[in-house]
Amino acid sequence: MFTGIVEERGTVEAVESLTDAARMVIAGREVLDGTRPGDSISVNGVCLTVVDLLPSGFTADVMAETLKRTSLAVAVPGAEVNLERAARMDSRIGGHLVQGHVDGVATVTEISPSENWTTMRFALPDGLARYVVEKGSIAVDGVSLTVVDVDDESFSVSLIPTTLAETILGTRRVGDPVNIEVDAMAKYVERLIQWRNP
Repeated sequence: MFTGIVEERGTVEAVESLTDAARMVIAGREVLDGTRPGDSISVNGVCLTVVDLLPSGFTADVMAETLKRTSLAVAVPGAEVNLERAARMDSRIGGHLVQGHVDGVATVTEISPSENWTTMRFALPDGLARYVVEKGSIAVDGVSLTVVDVDDESFSVSLIPTTLAETILGTRRVGDPVNIEVDAMAKYVERLIQWRNP
């Protein structure tokens, strides 16, 4: 479980293709503090398990299902990534509860800078719009954000300069893919209603 508050921007150092998976080497410093093999780290919103610790980063295996459902499938050496260690339950939750289970890949469709913030709009994959609500929480590349508005195909968020500077959202351009995790509560409510009304 994560909070969507990115601790640092890391870098993909290597990607090794395996039979039905990939092994990634990711450089980072802050997320290594207190981390052991077997711990979870969010990489662009994807919960990955640390396989090995390195002097300046860690390795993680990415299953075929994860590659199919997330933008990690197109990650290349040199790409920057948002990194966050798993949340501690004895500390503040600055964002919202993020599982690290990506629901799909959205696309940046519009970037509108203004003096004090930037608005970004994203095209949603089919089937996700029903889980996104105005002023609700959403994770974009692992960043906890508040939805400004939503329609049947897209949503927008407003980003302050700190978010743009400290996460990779500041480097995103129109057409770029981003990982999306909707608020899990909406999916649970939908499932319960379906269960009661088959």
